[in-house]
Amino acid sequence: MAYWLVKSEPSAYSWDQFVKDKKTAWSGVRNYAARIHLKAMKKGDEVLYYHSNEGLEITGIAKVIKEFYKDPTSDDDAWVAVDLKPHKKMKKTVSLEQIKADKRLANMALVRIGRLSVQPVAENEWDSIMELGGMK
Repeated sequence: MAYWLVKSEPSAYSWDQFVKDKKTAWSGVRNYAARIHLKAMKKGDEVLYYHSNEGLEITGIAKVIKEFYKDPTSDDDAWVAVDLKPHKKMKKTVSLEQIKADKRLANMALVRIGRLSVQPVAENEWDSIMELGGMK
C-alpha cells in the first residue's frame, strides 16, 4: 500500500462535505506531476486530506476506491481522476505549522513542493502524521 496527500480549499470542497457525499471523483487536476501521482494510486491506498489556503491542516484520511480513469471534467484524454471515499477523521488536525516544525517531516513534499495538489507521502512521514494527529 502507498500513501498520498491531496489538497482542497475548504470553501471549495471541505472534509465535512466529503464525508456528507460519502465519495468523490478527485478530478480537475491540471498539473503534470500531480497527474503522475494520480496514475500511481491503487485501490486501497490511504490518502491524507489537507485543507489548503484556509485552515492549512490535515483533517482526515481517505481511501482510493477506484484507480485512474479519464477525467470527466476535461475533453483531453490525458487528464485523469481517481475516486476517493472518506475513511477516518483525524482525532486532532495536523497543521502545516506543526509539520514544518517537526524535523522528521523536513523532506515531506508538503514542505518542499508546497503547491503540488497531489503528492506521495513516505511511510515514515505517514507514521509521524498519524502520531501528531492522535491516530497512534
